[in-house]
Amino acid sequence: MTGHLDTLVLDRNSVPASVGRRPKLWAGSLAVLLIAGGVALMGTQWWHQTPSASAQPAPPPPPAVTVSTPLQRDLASWTTFTGQFSAVDYVELRAQVSGYLTEIHFTDGQIVHKGDLLFVIDPRPYDIALQQAGAQLVTAVAGLDLANREIVRTTELHRSDFASGELLDQRVQQQRAAQAAVEQAKAAVRSAQLNVEFTHITAPLTGRISVHRSSIGNLISGGQNGATSTLLTTIVSLDPIHLDFDMSEGDYLTYQRFLQSQHGGNPVDRTVEASLSDEQGWPHRGELNFIDNQMDRGSGTIHARASLPNPDLFIAAGQFGRLRLPTSASKPTLLLPDAAVSTDQSRKLVMTVAADGTVVPKPVEVGQLSGGLRVISSGLSPSDRVIINGLMRARPGSKVTPQPGSIAPTVQASSSVQG
Repeated sequence: MTGHLDTLVLDRNSVPASVGRRPKLWAGSLAVLLIAGGVALMGTQWWHQTPSASAQPAPPPPPAVTVSTPLQRDLASWTTFTGQFSAVDYVELRAQVSGYLTEIHFTDGQIVHKGDLLFVIDPRPYDIALQQAGAQLVTAVAGLDLANREIVRTTELHRSDFASGELLDQRVQQQRAAQAAVEQAKAAVRSAQLNVEFTHITAPLTGRISVHRSSIGNLISGGQNGATSTLLTTIVSLDPIHLDFDMSEGDYLTYQRFLQSQHGGNPVDRTVEASLSDEQGWPHRGELNFIDNQMDRGSGTIHARASLPNPDLFIAAGQFGRLRLPTSASKPTLLLPDAAVSTDQSRKLVMTVAADGTVVPKPVEVGQLSGGLRVISSGLSPSDRVIINGLMRARPGSKVTPQPGSIAPTVQASSSVQG
């Protein structure tokens, strides 16, 4: 191209005279040639810079996924039951003496303590009866004192043969009768005192009290017969509290064999864990303290009961709760996030990554949750690299780019797992 341009550069002296007489035409032709040469040069450069239409783009890299080996912990197996809380102590407060209700010293539903005054029945009639009993006691004591003096005199007269033996026997009999009258009067005083005490009804235990069944001014019927005496209110204890549940025959046998496996000089561990209907995990711990002595023939179950502390009195009798019993000792267990387990018809699968980056599905058997993680019962080894994030980008047999991750419990877990 440069050569062509050089041919256009002419010596001004070698230009014919006829050409010189046409300078404008020569300048225009030269400009056209220069522009055409530049366009040709630019076209050549663009042609060399444009890639070939037949070149193929580079394939994208394999999708990235997060992998981790299963979390391994020593966990025990447990069996879960549904139960209902009940009070350790339940008391019906009934009147033991009759009379008009004059005072109520509690608010419905409050916590009362043992010995707190709850009700007062009009004590005036019983105070009068106590005074009468006291007067009778004084009379009886005076009669006994007289009988003692008479027997002393009669004994001296009998020694001097001035009194017959029959008279002496009468005096002895009168003395014994006077002693009996004194004891009877003392018993009457104690009975009257007891009736006065019964007019002031106190809490027999610490717990939550129910509503008052009778209002001030009502006539209360009392007595030792509960069917005829007036029910005033009820009290239930709350700390500790029972959790009642029923075990099937299979669960009962499994638990009994677990208890037998603990024998060997060590105390048997009867610890249980429980939770309320709105709680995650098993925050409450107690002890199984009762199993009934026979199976129910109709349902094929046996009744059992655990006792749990309730210091803040949060749990109320009648609530439902969950409870689990240990069925095996602690053993190594593999755990995975629940999202890492997929379902293929009736099978459970986890996606693992081989050494060359190939996705390999593995069927597994799963258990319950522990600390927010799913228990893997079988089908997985501790060294398998499991896809825990990016599962949607992994296909069996395809290649992926594994990135290391970690597994941690999502909630606080105890060293146990449900069976």
